[in-house]
Amino acid sequence: MRLKRLCCVAGTAALVTSAATHSADLGVPVKAQAAIWSWTGGYVGGHFGGGYGRTSFTDPYGPSIYGDVVDTPALLSGGQIGYNWQRERWVFGFEVDGSGAISNGTNTCLAASGMIVSANCKAGPDVFATGTGRLGYTFGLQGRTLAYFKLGVAWQHNRGDIVNNHEPEDVLKNATRFDDSRLGGTIGVGIEQALTSDWSLKFEYDYLRFGGPSLATPPTTQHPLPSVVPANVSTLSSSYHIGKIGLNYHFDAGGGTPEWSDLALYPTKPSVNARPIALTQDWSVESGTRVWLSRGRFQWDHPYEPYNDPSSLVSRLTYHKLDGISGELFERIESPWGIFLKGNIGFGRFGRGSMNDEDWAIDTDGVPTAYYLTESREANGRFTYYTADAGYDFLRGSTYKAGAFVGWTYYGQKSDSIGCIQLALPYYPCFGGSENDNRTVHKRTVGSEDANWNALRIGVTAETVLLDRWRLSAEVAYLPWTDFQGRDNHLYREKTTFLDQRGSDGGGVQLEGILSYFVTDTFSVGVGARYWAMWTSRGSEDFGSGRNGAGTLHSANDAKYSVERWGTFIQASYKFD
Repeated sequence: MRLKRLCCVAGTAALVTSAATHSADLGVPVKAQAAIWSWTGGYVGGHFGGGYGRTSFTDPYGPSIYGDVVDTPALLSGGQIGYNWQRERWVFGFEVDGSGAISNGTNTCLAASGMIVSANCKAGPDVFATGTGRLGYTFGLQGRTLAYFKLGVAWQHNRGDIVNNHEPEDVLKNATRFDDSRLGGTIGVGIEQALTSDWSLKFEYDYLRFGGPSLATPPTTQHPLPSVVPANVSTLSSSYHIGKIGLNYHFDAGGGTPEWSDLALYPTKPSVNARPIALTQDWSVESGTRVWLSRGRFQWDHPYEPYNDPSSLVSRLTYHKLDGISGELFERIESPWGIFLKGNIGFGRFGRGSMNDEDWAIDTDGVPTAYYLTESREANGRFTYYTADAGYDFLRGSTYKAGAFVGWTYYGQKSDSIGCIQLALPYYPCFGGSENDNRTVHKRTVGSEDANWNALRIGVTAETVLLDRWRLSAEVAYLPWTDFQGRDNHLYREKTTFLDQRGSDGGGVQLEGILSYFVTDTFSVGVGARYWAMWTSRGSEDFGSGRNGAGTLHSANDAKYSVERWGTFIQASYKFD
């Protein structure tokens, strides 16, 4: 009996050994204990990102009735260097990074009264640097996913000016310039995914905040006396919300795994009882739909023509708080060679928002007026957009990909302005005439704007699978050239007038991030965030009358146009392999 048992055990062992050898010959992975990834060691890398900032100016003349906050959309690129120590699943480290930035923004400031000529404030940060400590926790396959929190100091270089609007003297004598470097603080969170024994991909969000210098404001003019208001002091502060995609090279980290390993074939158990979703390396098509809840803003600056300087204005129209909802379709086609095509198209509407019309140093019934500010509500708003890109994934694995793309984007919006409220000079009616006439304006359509933007896109995109069925993806696009065409209609005038608007050059930034979950191997749902901004650096206007056949008058001034839209979306998609 004992001999029979020994023979049975020996036979079973021989069968297992034979099956394992046969499986190895066929290339079938055999489950074995794999080394755990270690994050300990130094690293260096680069990043590409963008986001939204604000620079605030205090008003020395009293409580502000409008403005004092300059929006500064920004595109960033730069590098980072750091070191990590890992203890079990906890990772401690420090990091230093630096970024160059492309940013542009202007808005009204020092508008405390309609009796004082207010100013145009401009801000443009161009360099950021941070030094932070990092605390992270690893999870996922072999601890290759690191979720981290960072906190530390930040430094920025910000430049801009405060320029009085539409004054009869030399504009350069009525301006204050600033060129400031400032220390501040930063806080951030991120996800970093190890791709190989040397490389990792990171997705990061940072919030930066800075104080600012105290600037002497330029002397300004008070109407209708007129008299000079002496110089005073305005204090600046700024903050930024930044998203980044980064790639790091690690000198000492890893777990002894081969270069560019395929994570889907690692002989380890998944963290839950489900097969990990793998990103295909063959032909595939992913199609889906999104619902985007967003807020928009459009601004048109008309310069003081004798100087033709976009820093000194005679008029500005700002459409803001344009809250809307849109539906869109999107698609991405992958090839076995890493070449991909992707795009989306969307249609939306907004039924709320405001339009502020500002004018400086105008005559109202023969009385000089320093600052004229009205507000109308927006109605019948709609917007359309699309993007179309072609690119190449220069990094590819079964659970990650990263690439670059070039493409085109379009954004257009239309809306009507309803009614009018005078904010700066309550005793003046909105459109002249008697006070009784002014009371009936609130139901009238007083104007409309049709704005259309086209731009070239150059960007990077990356995605990785976290845990078993979660996918994190992001893209950042730089718009090196923009083209704007619009028409502004003034309908509530003695003679209806219009302005055909043109703008070019300029720039912009578009970025989005998405976290999605695969309900099945092919169907996923997700949530994401998106920010788009575009602006021009020069423009022109053709003024004409819709009545009496007055024709048009061309004005080749340095008009400036800018647009923003941002918000969150939900999506559902299906992948065909």
